Amino acid sequence: MTARFDASTLRAYGRGLFAAGGLPSDQAEIVGRYLVEADLMGHDTHGLAQAPGYLKDLRAGRMAADSDVAVVADRPVAAVWDGGYRSGVWLAWKAVDEAARRAERNGLAAIAIRRAHHIACLAAFLPVATERGLAVLLVSSDPSVRAVAPHGGVEAQFTPNPIAFGYPTDGDPVLIDVSSAATTMALAGRARAEGGRLPGPWLVDPAGRATDDPDTLFADPPGAFLPLGGLDRGHKGFGLALIAEALTSGLAGFGRADGPDQWGASVFVQCFDPEAFGGRAAFERETGWLARACRAAKTAPDADPVRLPGDGALARKRRADAEGVALHPSILPALAPIAAELGVPQPEPRT
Repeated sequence: MTARFDASTLRAYGRGLFAAGGLPSDQAEIVGRYLVEADLMGHDTHGLAQAPGYLKDLRAGRMAADSDVAVVADRPVAAVWDGGYRSGVWLAWKAVDEAARRAERNGLAAIAIRRAHHIACLAAFLPVATERGLAVLLVSSDPSVRAVAPHGGVEAQFTPNPIAFGYPTDGDPVLIDVSSAATTMALAGRARAEGGRLPGPWLVDPAGRATDDPDTLFADPPGAFLPLGGLDRGHKGFGLALIAEALTSGLAGFGRADGPDQWGASVFVQCFDPEAFGGRAAFERETGWLARACRAAKTAPDADPVRLPGDGALARKRRADAEGVALHPSILPALAPIAAELGVPQPEPRT
């Protein structure tokens, strides 16, 4: 039987790991909460699975362990922060929360962050805004990494550049979280570690052939991730990736042109208050109508009903809250050595 864990147990475990690793207690609380939130939503490559890398960087000084974020520029509806490679999870949460506060005052607000550490699962942060009746755009890139080839090329030039957007309806919110690449680096890494292949031909080898073999990424010369749309329609993912680069590193004023060599993130957050536009009631009436229409749309015989983005994540979260979280089997064994070194007991499953 698959072991299941109470969400509160896993949050306490995550908080304990990062506090013992040196993060301030408030940051450790946020990092533990939002890594587990990703696991609750089923995004288990971007939840506690990220903790070993974060802890390694924290202990090596590549993740800063203080809260002194520098404000580079600041206006009522726009700001730029220099994260100084502090916890990207904490910075992303902080930015969504602050952008939401400003949007409630001004109708909309945006914050760009340079030199954050990796921010994990974008979808996990969307409810920070949607639960307040706001819409939110969250975008991330890593200017130190080249992994995805531009459409028509075979040489990697940018990262998968996820784009997330959440908004309220008169029912459940819509929570969109998509990569501008055909898949994520974490999923390819997990497939390679398990000796498997990807579910589709989402990589390109140096000869320009699509492949599902993650070893292609480590060949000499290496292959690359394909942009969303693959060989035939990859111009769409390429376009999304360029939008992400402009919103993140472009607006933050720091990125690939600066040659950073440290795992991190450029981040862009924008919140919108529907009350400042056509009104929240009208917004939710419209978004709710379309959500119901899409879910009621006819499907092919024997096909599952239409789901909106976020439906599956919210269903998984509700089940996990009720029945416990079933972690991917690789997660706790990967954390066990560093947890033992830090003196943090492994979490006990539900009985």
